[in-house]
Amino acid sequence: MTQKEFERLLIKVLQEMGSDPRKSFNYKQIAAKLEFKSDELKRRVREELERLARENKIEETSRGKYRALRKTVFIGVMDINNSGSGFVVVDELEKDIFVPNRYLNKALHGDLVEVQILRERPGRNPEGEVIAVLERAKTHFTGVVRMLKGFAFVDPDDPKMYKSFYVDDDYLNGAEDGDKVVVEMTDWPQMAGSPFGKIVKVLGKPGEHETEIHSILDEYNLPYEFPEEVEMAAQKLPQTITHEEINKRRDMRDRVTFTIDPVDAKDFDDALSVKDLGNGRFEIGVHIADVSHYVKPNDVLDREAYERATSVYLVDRVIPMLPEVISNQLCSLRPNEDKLTFSAVFEMDRSGKVYKKWFGRTVIHSDKRFTYEEAQEILNKGKGLFHEQLQLLNEIAKNLRRQRFKKGAISFERSEVRFRLDEEKNPVEIYVKIPMDTNKLIEEFMLLANKKVAEFIGLEKKGKVFVYRVHDKPKKEKLDELKKVVKRFGYKINLDDDKKLAQAINKLLEDFKDRKERALIEMMVLRTMSKAVYTVNNRGHYGLAFPYYTHFTSPIRRYPDVMVHRLLQDYLDGKKPKTKETWEKKCIHSTDMEINAQHAEWDSIAYMQAKYMSNHIGEEFDGVISGITEWGIYVELAETLTEGMIRRTEIKKDYFIFDPDDQVMYGQRTGIKYQLGDEIRVRVVDTDLIKKQVTFELADDKILEKRSSKKKKRKTSRKK
Repeated sequence: MTQKEFERLLIKVLQEMGSDPRKSFNYKQIAAKLEFKSDELKRRVREELERLARENKIEETSRGKYRALRKTVFIGVMDINNSGSGFVVVDELEKDIFVPNRYLNKALHGDLVEVQILRERPGRNPEGEVIAVLERAKTHFTGVVRMLKGFAFVDPDDPKMYKSFYVDDDYLNGAEDGDKVVVEMTDWPQMAGSPFGKIVKVLGKPGEHETEIHSILDEYNLPYEFPEEVEMAAQKLPQTITHEEINKRRDMRDRVTFTIDPVDAKDFDDALSVKDLGNGRFEIGVHIADVSHYVKPNDVLDREAYERATSVYLVDRVIPMLPEVISNQLCSLRPNEDKLTFSAVFEMDRSGKVYKKWFGRTVIHSDKRFTYEEAQEILNKGKGLFHEQLQLLNEIAKNLRRQRFKKGAISFERSEVRFRLDEEKNPVEIYVKIPMDTNKLIEEFMLLANKKVAEFIGLEKKGKVFVYRVHDKPKKEKLDELKKVVKRFGYKINLDDDKKLAQAINKLLEDFKDRKERALIEMMVLRTMSKAVYTVNNRGHYGLAFPYYTHFTSPIRRYPDVMVHRLLQDYLDGKKPKTKETWEKKCIHSTDMEINAQHAEWDSIAYMQAKYMSNHIGEEFDGVISGITEWGIYVELAETLTEGMIRRTEIKKDYFIFDPDDQVMYGQRTGIKYQLGDEIRVRVVDTDLIKKQVTFELADDKILEKRSSKKKKRKTSRKK
């Protein structure tokens, strides 16, 4: 743990312990709270506390006793908006701290910062100033070179990066004017208006497919390929399963077993088995690829998997967490092959009630690889290979799902964008994928396994360190924003009752299911939710309504699942709990990398949508207003979920003004209003593949004329 990390940890603990401002604590009490037992760690706590007091970061109330300062200074993550100002997201505050551009003090998007509240603003976010950048989120950025005499600027792709990089001639690395490059931030002198950088990689010409995809990978520091030593280590793994290894495991090769995956999947990391026990109950096995058998703690494969922490799914390629020999061969639960698995086996009835459970290492033999569509067709027809087992699993899954919602789970079913690509990886079709019963079937059994594994450790192995997937209740500020949005559609919702909050959100989603604003409401609800994270400190999963939840079911593509497998096996073997701090650090890294991968995936989708729309310039589409800012109106197209902007200055026939309080755009002369959820027809004007943006215009001025005439009629009737 670095000194900065140690410092933040001590300040956070003091803040947590100091709910009564009159109380203070000595280093022994703080070390005990942290579960530090060694003399060396206790000594370090004492020395760090003394230093923090000298630097006025904490208060020494009496000799050797400390408390946190009255909270006007907080630590949080900077979230820059497109206007160049930002908000610092602080976990312990209901409202984020607004930081005007002039008070950013060189903080960039994603940075961990120390911020001081300058003034409270009733009904609005408090305003603050960044007083220190504690940790840079990133130092490498992609952008386009703009050559000047003797030096150059690199204009970043990321709209949240509000400054261009100054690059001296000596650090151009062969880049030419207009090249897409990766620039490394080397310094940002106190008096300099722009950060200094050096070009470390030339990617190619902007707009070209490979240039833009590699730009996304470099922007998020995602590796294109594995180091040679990692590939070699994977190739050396044993390709056959020995009788000795099988004898150590529960042999489940005689069960009817199959996988259900997307049609283009290459790694099958979960399988289901079914056995009728003849007493109205069934043995249902959830079998997960046993990655931890092949990838050992701290070996070269493990270190690489930990650094990556997750597979990344771009539109046209996958950046795997593990080499393909592991993910697509050794650990992929391919049909007609014996495979090593880690399983959760349940004795259940049709209602979904679990009577017995068992966790441990197994060997299985998959009888069939289904795609979601193939399995769905069998369900629909009621006949076909393993139709009885599929019908049974579907019945149980529906009951499990019903029970989840009854207990307060939130019903998220946001449609996903999918692309059909040609041989050159150009998008020739965008379509919206609607979840089928088979998608939900797999989801429910994965949720069941994840929940039961977490309960086993949390309830039956109390005190054991474990990796949980937690999801906190939405912040009141976000809920208030959601209430304002739905109110504009004439919808009232009570989000103040904690006990009925999930029920109210589910009713909202159900009521808007067949309305034109459905996609917008789903998006707004998702934005209201807190981010799910990995941690050793269980707080439950709000969205799923599970008191205990983890990730056990995807170790091929998620490192936390590998950690869960290792910890679970250790506890099954009777081994002692692990060091909590070590595993929490791994959880934080895994969460950060998951968010990083998610943003790369979103950028990939936005790029492909812009590329697709570039072949439809001048064409008209129906959409719904999804956002309004002072710059213009954002519209999401109904068919492709592509979002683009109508610039405010391009709306004809009137001068339009943005009202931030009501989130509307209205005409100064005509009073015509545009608000969230309005149906609108647009024409594609332009696309920018570099910025991944689409520009629209109103397709028909009659919309304005129609609204304007209505307004005139109302005025006339009032005169009468």
